[in-house]
Formats: sequence, C-alpha cells, structure tokens
Amino acid sequence: MELGAQIRKLRNEQGLSQDALAERVFVSRQSVSNWETGRTYPDLKSLLLLGETFGVSLDFLVKGDIERMKQEINGQELAGFKKDSVIFTVLLVATILSPVPLLNYLDWLGAAIWAVITAAALYYSFRVEKYKKKYDIRTYKEILAFTEGKTLGEIEKAREDGKRPYQAVLYPLVAGLTGFAVTVLMFWLFK
Repeated sequence: MELGAQIRKLRNEQGLSQDALAERVFVSRQSVSNWETGRTYPDLKSLLLLGETFGVSLDFLVKGDIERMKQEINGQELAGFKKDSVIFTVLLVATILSPVPLLNYLDWLGAAIWAVITAAALYYSFRVEKYKKKYDIRTYKEILAFTEGKTLGEIEKAREDGKRPYQAVLYPLVAGLTGFAVTVLMFWLFK
C-alpha cells in the first residue's frame, strides 16, 4: 500500500477529518490532502507525528512504499543485468568471429579494432559478473530464474550449488575448445 493510501486509511479509521489531522501534525489541510493523493510526501518530523497520532510505527506507516521502492530497484537491477548480458553476448560473438577476417583484410588496423572489441567484451563481462556475485547466481538455472524476476527454492538452490564445482571446470574448457574450433574454421575459410 502506498503511503498516501495508508495515511487516508488510518485517518478514516480514527474518524479524523483532514483538518483535524493537519492540526495534530502542525501542517495545513492542503498538505494532508497532497500526502493522501501522492503529490507530496511528509517530511521526517511529520512522519513521526503521524505515527504518534495513529499509534503505529514508522515501519508500519511507510511499509508499502518501502516494498514498492524495493520492487522498482530490483526491476532496475534486472533491466541493467539483461542489457549488460545482451551487450556482452554480442561482443563475445564478435570477439570470437572477427579476428581472422579483421587481420586478413585490415592487417594491423584490424588487430587494433579486434583489441577494442575484446576490451569492451571484457568490460561487460566484469559488469555481468558483478551482478552474478551480488545476487549469488552462477548456474544457468539461477540466471534464468533471476532474469524472470524469480528465486529458486531452498532445495533447487542446494541442487544448483552442487553443480558449481564441476561447472567451474567444464564451462571454461568447453568455451576454450569452442573458441579454438571457431578460430580454426575462420582461418580455414579466409585462407
């Protein structure tokens, strides 16, 4: 519940008019009206007086807004993770596919272009890893759940934690072999 709706609900439960509430918290009736409609928020002093007037804690008074703010922040984090993941994926593919053609056609300029692409891919890989560390997501299933705004249950989380040791070895090995195979193929194609 938003703060304005919470103030209105508590005011009505106490049988107070906007004028009577304004008098108790030392503000104008217009201020109370603005709070209730969400046009403005009360300052800290007013929040304390509202909590005292209604006989509730500040946590109870603003809890709905805190939850909404958490959801907005998590949504922004999720959007940032998705954006950085897409950019990283595109740059990673470009890093794998572009070195042989760039070197064949542009010589040293191609090497410089490839170095810039690789540096950008590394930058975004660090950003993605930062998100993964912050939210303790490592396996594909955990990442997929995070991108859908969900979390894994305790049992599923324990299963995924069990997969981490062998994935730490297997993923880099497969990625390295794939990169080597693509490089050989590109070299053979552009010979």
